[in-house]
Amino acid sequence: MTVDEIAKRLLAQGRRVSVAEADTCGLVGYLLSTVPGSSKYFPGGVIAYTGGLKQSILGVPDDLYAAKGSVSPEVASAMARGVRDLTGTDYGLSVTGVAGPAGGQPGVPIGTFYVAVAGPDGLDVAERIQADAADRDGNKRQAAQAVLDLLGRHLPAASG
Repeated sequence: MTVDEIAKRLLAQGRRVSVAEADTCGLVGYLLSTVPGSSKYFPGGVIAYTGGLKQSILGVPDDLYAAKGSVSPEVASAMARGVRDLTGTDYGLSVTGVAGPAGGQPGVPIGTFYVAVAGPDGLDVAERIQADAADRDGNKRQAAQAVLDLLGRHLPAASG
């Protein structure tokens, strides 16, 4: 889904979204901010790349992080809930993964990302995506689009 369509839907509902990004390092936030007037629906987010920020800022429990690892649906969901709660927005998005070209491991190859959305009425969804770009930047862009698509699937259509 395009950012313009997401913006239209959020504005029509009077709702806001925030982001928690690991490997995309602010790309999702940048994309959300490309629409004029985006501050009405996007106050910001957190880049939690390394160093325990997922736990200390976003509230991901240490035991969950230790048991599941940073690239997991459970941690992605906890990040989305954490940024939503931290910023007081209606929706929280998150991305965590392995952009490459190194860092893959058995079960979590390069290009593996988990994207998540937390929102109203108990919305809490995480999905695994497998990016297949030829480079790190391409993998990040695929992951960023995937989390926007996930949000789009869970936003009611704008009327008019």
